[in-house]
Amino acid sequence: MYLIHAALRAPSAADRLPSDCADAVRALARSDTPVEHVSAHPDARPDPVLGVYVLAGSLREAEDRTAALCRRALRELPALRGWAVGRVGAPLVAPYYERLLETVPAGPGPGPGPSPAGRNRPGPFPSSRKPFRPS
Repeated sequence: MYLIHAALRAPSAADRLPSDCADAVRALARSDTPVEHVSAHPDARPDPVLGVYVLAGSLREAEDRTAALCRRALRELPALRGWAVGRVGAPLVAPYYERLLETVPAGPGPGPGPSPAGRNRPGPFPSSRKPFRPS
């Protein structure tokens, strides 16, 4: 299963993603597009986002299925007429966590917590406190 984000561009700045959008898009999924869940993020910037959990054999297939589902939703759901599908892809969470770590004060050195540089690096195993050494 893949989580794929699909950005939806509104026809105008005043338009908002409908509150029932996630359920309506999920209901459009066909058996050839096995969608497990859809969530809407109407306040995402720069555009609202649909998060689609889709079963697929590869990331490319999951992205293609999600894009097709969103295009179908824009054609078939009256509340989404005039909207456009933007970027469709797997969200990259590493940059989010890197920014989050930069906001936490640096720790005293090796051990739990962020590294002195604020980077996400391996720390010790919590159970033994022995350093993690990748092989």
